[in-house]
Amino acid sequence: MSNFDRNAAPWSRSYARTGAEVDQGLRAFMLGVYNNMSIGLALTGLVALGANMLTVSETATAYRVGHMYLTDIGAALYLSPLRWVVMFAPLAFVLFFSFKIGSMAANSARTLFFAFAAVMGLSLSSILLVYTGASVARAFFITAAAFGGLSLYGYTTKRDLGPMASFMIMGLIGVIIAGLVNLFVQSAAFQFGLSILSVLIFAGLTAYDTQSIKSMYYESDGYEVATKKSINGALMLYLDFINIFTSLIQLTGQRND
Repeated sequence: MSNFDRNAAPWSRSYARTGAEVDQGLRAFMLGVYNNMSIGLALTGLVALGANMLTVSETATAYRVGHMYLTDIGAALYLSPLRWVVMFAPLAFVLFFSFKIGSMAANSARTLFFAFAAVMGLSLSSILLVYTGASVARAFFITAAAFGGLSLYGYTTKRDLGPMASFMIMGLIGVIIAGLVNLFVQSAAFQFGLSILSVLIFAGLTAYDTQSIKSMYYESDGYEVATKKSINGALMLYLDFINIFTSLIQLTGQRND
């Protein structure tokens, strides 16, 4: 699957390109980023729905969560120690991807990204146990609308968003540490505050990441490197989207109680 027009001006050549060539190549590059991201989100949603169908029982069983009953698979995924593996598997994928993307082929990087998106879907499938389907759909569409506007701003603005991103990244580190602490504290008020901060932080990072991904194109790399940058950019925006979505569902979601 190709995300770029192979007939466009080769990026590895050192001649000066016209404005039209740059504009056409940039559009193709960004389209590749958004295409990969969209496929990743679709995979996440399909895996989450599939996992929910396999784990929720329509008849009473020994495994009950709220007013729902779980199958043996559901009990293994959500009630046994395996739940910690499911929860932290996406983080392991991201770390592996970050360290190895420079040495792997573009097709391998794309495959790994899609595998990560599928694992993320399995990890997020528990949301459908906690919140109503209407709440999840509402949070998704709000996220999509907000993400679209923020990404468009990052793409079109002439303002350098780098200084803002420095504060956002520091805030993100703080939110991650606080979130790990709250796994053990289990404070609803604390989680509510973290969710608000997460929405604000990832909203800012969406605009910054889009601007940063856009600037990658101008480095005039060869096709293979540029394709990997497209996949890496898709991962950046995918993570922004997912984090905004999960924070919004925690803020606005109606529970299945």
